[in-house]
Amino acid sequence: MATRATDAGTNQSVERAVSVLRALDSGRPELRVSDVAELTGLGSSTTSRLLSTLERLDMVERDPVSNLYRLSLGLLPLAATATNRHPVHRAARMVLQGLATRTGLGANVAVRRGGELMFLCNFEGTRAPKSYTQAGHTAPLHATSIGKCLLSGMAPKERRKLLGDPLDAHTEYTTTSHDLLDTEIDTVRRTGYAVEAEERALGRASLAAPVRDASGEIVAAISLWGPTSVLGDRSDTEGQRLALVREVIEAADAISQALGAL
Repeated sequence: MATRATDAGTNQSVERAVSVLRALDSGRPELRVSDVAELTGLGSSTTSRLLSTLERLDMVERDPVSNLYRLSLGLLPLAATATNRHPVHRAARMVLQGLATRTGLGANVAVRRGGELMFLCNFEGTRAPKSYTQAGHTAPLHATSIGKCLLSGMAPKERRKLLGDPLDAHTEYTTTSHDLLDTEIDTVRRTGYAVEAEERALGRASLAAPVRDASGEIVAAISLWGPTSVLGDRSDTEGQRLALVREVIEAADAISQALGAL
């Protein structure tokens, strides 16, 4: 993880502090000073000083028994404010809650952040498998229906530059060819929704539709997710799946209208 300032307008101390916080969000719940130093590329003494400062600021906390560091709840008000003030989150939250309740499936909304998507909120229905998706989590654009909707506003050349080549495989069903991805996104543009089955996780599938703002640009996408028996190519009834397609498109349209889309 690079920590060195890259230009005169970048504050190296701030970069280093942020790299420490991101290291503590690397997947393990608690880390030693040496773990953080290894993840950030910083020296142990520098890492220790930064952790002590962040602890005083209530950005990280240290377990009194193990002396391991973790992110502090002092970050939560900042994260909550950033999420709740985002226009897409404000427009989508109640719509998605109703969608999850009506269908019994999982419902979420995401925006594109560089070459990944970031979830802003997630609701679980009674038929949805246990989900570990939370606000702030990221996922690949090419291996999710919600990501394919976000990519549908870009030209093929832009997508290739953004995603690189080859596309990472997450399961044996993941789309790893740009040519196939182009074909799938052409279908999204034609039909107004995307379908994904077991590309990111086995046994799970999803339907998604794009969300537009007042300018007509795709600024987000929403999805319904659940077991492949309900949403995938092997779903029990085509009529059931088409009804869910209508649900997700209508929900996306409602959010788009709240954002000013015509």
